[in-house]
Amino acid sequence: MPPGTTSVRIPAAIRLYRLAGRMLTPFAKTLLRRRLAAGKEHPTRLTEKLGHAGATRPEGSLVWVHAASVGETLSILPLIERLTRAGHGALLTTGTVTSAELAATRLPPGAIHQFVPLDLPAVVRRFLDHWRPDLVVFCESELWPNLMLACRERGIPFGIVNGRLSERSARRWQHFGGLARALLSGLSFCLAQSREDCARYAGLGAPAVTSGNLKFDVAPLPVDGEALFALERAIGRRPIFLAASTHPGEEEQVLETAARIREHEPELLTILVPRHPARGAEIEALCRAGGIMPVVRSRGEVPDDLSTLYLADTLGELGLFYSLATVAFIGGSLVPVGGHNPIEPAKLGTPILHGPEVANFRDIFAVLDREEAAVAIDDPATLGEAAARLIADPARRETMRANAARIARENEGALDATLRLLQDWLPQREEKRT
Repeated sequence: MPPGTTSVRIPAAIRLYRLAGRMLTPFAKTLLRRRLAAGKEHPTRLTEKLGHAGATRPEGSLVWVHAASVGETLSILPLIERLTRAGHGALLTTGTVTSAELAATRLPPGAIHQFVPLDLPAVVRRFLDHWRPDLVVFCESELWPNLMLACRERGIPFGIVNGRLSERSARRWQHFGGLARALLSGLSFCLAQSREDCARYAGLGAPAVTSGNLKFDVAPLPVDGEALFALERAIGRRPIFLAASTHPGEEEQVLETAARIREHEPELLTILVPRHPARGAEIEALCRAGGIMPVVRSRGEVPDDLSTLYLADTLGELGLFYSLATVAFIGGSLVPVGGHNPIEPAKLGTPILHGPEVANFRDIFAVLDREEAAVAIDDPATLGEAAARLIADPARRETMRANAARIARENEGALDATLRLLQDWLPQREEKRT
């Protein structure tokens, strides 16, 4: 056995998973090309998914941090900044094109972005041979068996930060108890967002402790002051209904809702921000089929007094639209996606509406609802009614803003707690590679 590696007992289920991965490896390029044709991969960085490095490994210690997509990336950026400030190199991997675009503009000096390798044995081996991380940090609920076992076999400490595990996911893992324990018991650490997440992880064999939710420690979404002023001047005092981070199946419901609200607020402007800006053309076609001529931000268009719908199909401007909104509906919550981050509008003082599908942030939404910082609705009809009531009630909107700001402030501190708990696993700064 090579120096620095560890013998690991591998359950039969994982051996089968690895065997399937070896059989699928020859087809990996074909799979990636199909995803590229569908616009789901970066055209010049496809080989990174196959473990081929797109950059040189920096000298000294290196912490590899993996975040699945945009939301996880935003939550982990402050941790990466603190790591690099302390003298550690940082490698961030993500899986989506939009998260790569975000990393390109937001990563601090001393950090490198790569696409996460496919969870295939040969690909993982190639990736680890090049980067040789000293510590591996998976964000939230990313569990990749080959990556985890390869780190364990090489003696690389690895674990989860900002850990999140829904009740449904925990029940699913319980059906594969031996498999879950084989993976999670090998974690060096498991820092959970909440007591509930901690209990679920611990029940599956993970060395879980509660550290808080890093999303509360993220700075408010950036807002371009000039763009905000320009839109405020164009829109004037019209009420704004924002539908943020919507998914397929929700846009139709948002358009129906907006029509209902306009029965009470004829001057209403609806701003629709799809979760994936690349869907802009699809959504524009949907609007036109319904007789609505949207103003499209990606074309540089600006709403006027006659505009009823503003399609904000751009990336990185959600803070701008939360700042403009009279009320905001958080997408992914009327379809089975699990909802999106409510802390972002809370920090910008935007009254929040959401549907029932909020599994990804259930604990946070529960607190916001209980403390009168958000309003839960059941369907498009109740969404329209709730939005109209809030638009007509500035005093209630102000109460919601104050309560949301208080909740966000009271839950800060997870970043410091996470760094304290990681100290035993962080590599020594003076370590150098030869």
